[in-house]
Formats: sequence, C-alpha cells, structure tokens
Amino acid sequence: MSLKLYAHPFSSYCQKVLIALYENRTPFEFCMLSQENPRAMEELTALWPLKRFPVLVDAGRTVIESSIIIEHLGLYHPGPAPMLPADARAALEVRSMDRFFDNYISTPVQTIVFNSLRPEADRDPYGAARAREMLDAAYTWLDGVMAGREWAGGDSFSLADCAAAPSLFYADWTHRINPSLRNVIAFRQRLLARPSFARAVDEARPYRPFFPLGAPQRD
Repeated sequence: MSLKLYAHPFSSYCQKVLIALYENRTPFEFCMLSQENPRAMEELTALWPLKRFPVLVDAGRTVIESSIIIEHLGLYHPGPAPMLPADARAALEVRSMDRFFDNYISTPVQTIVFNSLRPEADRDPYGAARAREMLDAAYTWLDGVMAGREWAGGDSFSLADCAAAPSLFYADWTHRINPSLRNVIAFRQRLLARPSFARAVDEARPYRPFFPLGAPQRD
C-alpha cells in the first residue's frame, strides 16, 4: 500500500485528514501513534523531527500539515469527492474557510485545553480567557456566514468542512456554542451526520476519557 498515515484517531487534525480519506474511500495504512506502539512514534520522529502529526508518507515522500496532506491527496490520489473546487475563485473561498477553522477555532481550543494540562501554578488564566473571547467572536462571525450556506465553502462538502468538523466538535466541548447561534449549531449537526465524520467520531470514542476538560455525555 503506497499511503501510510501516522496519526491518532482522537486528534482533531488527524480527523481532518481521515475525513478526506473516508470521503473518497482512499486505501491507506493507519500507523497508530500511541504508547503501545513505540515503533510508529520512532518512525514519525525520523520522518518529521518536530513530531507533529498527522504525517502522510506517499511512496517514500513525506507530506506534513493536514491541509497540505488533503491537497496532496487530491492531486495524486483523486477520488469521486474532490476536496477543492476546480474553479480557482471558489477554491480560494474554501481555503480561506479552512484557515478560519484552523486558526480561529482550533487554535483557541488548543490554548484552553493545553492550559488545563499544566500544573496549576503554571497556568495562564489571562491567555485562556482571551481564547474564550476569540471563540465567542468566531462563533458569531460564523453564524452569519452559515446563514446562506449548507457547507463551509458553499454548496459542496470540501476541505473547509474537513477542518470544520473536528474544530467545532471539540470547540463545543471546550467552550459551549451559544444556543442563539442556530446556524452554527445546525452546521455542526450536519457535520456530525456526515458518514465520513461520523466514522471518525466513532473511531475516537474509546479515547474520550483522555479529554482533559471532561468529555460531555453527548455527541
């Protein structure tokens, strides 16, 4: 098998890539990163010394960063569900929304989560509070955008939705989306109902006890 993905099923950025793979039924080897599989982590470190994941290996070529991995798959392993529109202007909107979810949803979520993992004396209440403020602003902006859209980039499921699904999934666990933002909540429900993301969510269920803020009894 030419494709190997070094990943963990509970990671939001790994789920982002898994959604794209599942959408196109692309065959790949899953190299599970865990304490029980030290060899996979050793291989990852040799491939990418920064040890960030997911990492894709395609016939000996190492590909890093979730968005780049998904674009790589579209170029070299295209399937029936393209993750980027053929039209350059439409593709730019999809890429813009992809960056929105990574930078303004996932990043503040990680700030809050990682802060909770620190020893209490080393925590940064100010930074965590600012991250929550960013999430509230991002949710409100997104609610206006989604008023006229089914999917993040427009009418078709795309790279932007691969980013949106795990971002909003964990964001609502971390800093609850205000019930008044009905468009965001409805969009999150559409994402959860998407078979590719539903599969990723189910594969990650065994790891929910590791969520440091406490995984809610929902979703």
